[in-house]
Amino acid sequence: MAHQRETEALAQIAGRLGWDQETMMPPGSATQRGEEMAAIEGVLHARRTDPRVGEWLETAEAPDEMGQAALRLIRHSYERTTKLPARLAAELARVTSLSQGTWAKARAANDVAAFLPTFRNVVALKREQAAALADGGDLYDALLDDYEPGTTGRDLADMFGALRPRLVALRDRVLGASHQPITLAGDFNEAGQLKISDALAHAFGYDFNRGRIDKAVHPFSSGSGSDVRITTRTSPTDPFNCFYSTIHEVGHAAYEQGIDQAYLLTPLGQGVSMGVHESQSRIYENQLGRSAPFTGYLFDLMKDTFGDFGVADAAAFHGAVNRVTPGFIRTEADEVQYNLHVLLRFDLERQLIAGTLSPDDLEEAWNTRFAADFGVAVDCPANGILQDVHWPVGLFGYFPTYTLGNVYAGCLNQAMRAAVPDLDDHLAQGKTAQATAWLRENLQTHGGLRTPRDTIKHACGFDPHEGPLLDYLETKFTALYRL
Repeated sequence: MAHQRETEALAQIAGRLGWDQETMMPPGSATQRGEEMAAIEGVLHARRTDPRVGEWLETAEAPDEMGQAALRLIRHSYERTTKLPARLAAELARVTSLSQGTWAKARAANDVAAFLPTFRNVVALKREQAAALADGGDLYDALLDDYEPGTTGRDLADMFGALRPRLVALRDRVLGASHQPITLAGDFNEAGQLKISDALAHAFGYDFNRGRIDKAVHPFSSGSGSDVRITTRTSPTDPFNCFYSTIHEVGHAAYEQGIDQAYLLTPLGQGVSMGVHESQSRIYENQLGRSAPFTGYLFDLMKDTFGDFGVADAAAFHGAVNRVTPGFIRTEADEVQYNLHVLLRFDLERQLIAGTLSPDDLEEAWNTRFAADFGVAVDCPANGILQDVHWPVGLFGYFPTYTLGNVYAGCLNQAMRAAVPDLDDHLAQGKTAQATAWLRENLQTHGGLRTPRDTIKHACGFDPHEGPLLDYLETKFTALYRL
């Protein structure tokens, strides 16, 4: 455990380098940063594959549930990491760090061709990594295990297959409804947006003594324990992008800040999986932050900050917050269509890793699938295959955890509201403490103590499934659109 504690600390340092790269790093530092990331990854890989760890695992005994869980996670990490050559681990760290900068320039220039040579290299390295980890098994499952241990691509395909018909049917009913909520219009200065962003972070319990908010192109949360940082972004015509990016990332950060301090710098001291992590960000953002009671509170904040901004009342504002609108960008998508964006990426990345889709053919495959799923043609690569940073930095297997997180959030919301029947009365006053306390007690504090599915089952009292999410969406949007 002493060895593991130092490894965890070094991993936090690597994470801080990544945070700096996204927020503060000078643009001319990318090449050196790539070397730095490769160097620290080499050190981490050496520690994680140290033969002594294998020897210790053979004889280690756990005195309690915490120790048993720690050994389970260390063993899982050791078995995976020892399958990966140190050369490959360092090369992945170097190439994906450089790829991030190349992608950002290509995205700004809408130039897919400029990114393709780098992307081919990333995909080839990830396929090599998957082959090393899979031991003859499914390549995609080997990568998915990094983000959602115990889940397979087939499990997700079955769940997503059950989601798609009801999501598509609901979207079609909503977009064809005679009643359509208003669209927010106007200019909203950055200072006002960041002021409200700060108030929202406080309202949802973000601990600024152990965190900070900065700006980034793609909002994210970084770190765990006593140093958990988040980012947001602003748009003069779309303040909701700022507000709900902040609430979303606070959900991630609250999970990390809420983990039992006894687990700090141990394998249990961070979120158990990306799907469970996403359940926290999505329930904060959607079931709580986009609820009618809480948007009424946000409406008052908007009036206090921006004066009369063209929305008559809280009901109209709630409709504007939740308006369903066709669009290209996943992170800006409404609750009804968001998962359809994820399902597209899930199917394409499985094909990339399986080798049935070439990186050179990805743009055409994306555009064809997007037109079929959303009924509009992609207008530029920045709104298509270049919009997300995940593939450029090698995060294959990450995308499906967004929808899995929504499914988990639906289950948690059902259980939470049964336990806290007067929750809406508190949300109407901007008070989220009842909800966040329930989530902290039943899920967040336990960190990596249980497997992902068992973490959700422990909190909810039932096995996770897609039903509660679909029921929540249909109830909410049937009322909003007067269907």
